[in-house]
Amino acid sequence: MNVIAIGCFFVTLIIYLVTKRFYQRFPKIYFTPLLLTPIVVVLSLVLSGVPYETYHAGTHWLSDMIGPATVALAVPLYKNFAILKKHALTVGVSVLSGAVLAYLSSAWLAKELKLNTQIMESIAPRSATTPIAMAISELTGGVPAITALFVLMTGLLGMLLGPVIIRLFRIRNEIARGVLLGTSAHTAGTSKAFEFGSVSGSISSIAMILTAFITLLIAPWALRIFQ
Repeated sequence: MNVIAIGCFFVTLIIYLVTKRFYQRFPKIYFTPLLLTPIVVVLSLVLSGVPYETYHAGTHWLSDMIGPATVALAVPLYKNFAILKKHALTVGVSVLSGAVLAYLSSAWLAKELKLNTQIMESIAPRSATTPIAMAISELTGGVPAITALFVLMTGLLGMLLGPVIIRLFRIRNEIARGVLLGTSAHTAGTSKAFEFGSVSGSISSIAMILTAFITLLIAPWALRIFQ
């Protein structure tokens, strides 16, 4: 590994930390690290002329953390088990409906837009959290990089539109808020849910995890409907 590749690793971390600090000071949706970090990284690569292969050689350690991150999803599930047990039926039915509908509607829309099968397989798991969505995409024949982009877009839209829907429909129940944001916008939605309160954030964490696992379970056969 050359010096440039190693430099890419540290530059990426620095960009993330700076954008995170900036977002904490100016908490606007368009300043979120989920949006700013990839934009700044891409611009840096284009302006510096560093090829993607060199960048990947130095930063693949970050991608390799997807595996441990997937396993770590069990931690918040364990910590919030009491809340999940108390509202198991409500959360379970709501998340199951939302996860299945999100997956099937994404596949249906891709088919209606005449997109090829590989793109459809890449878009369908967009409502699952990134590591699991990318794993599902690879499993079903999609392109994980495209999946990651749509997961990012889904999270950002969820952060933006979720609070609007909550205000519009006057959703005051903490459980409902958490399920809404966690099921539709995974990690980004969960971050926003904690702004409404700890209960909403905890339920959102559970909803995010359940959505990911439900999506993983239905993915192998769900796409057959549209093929």
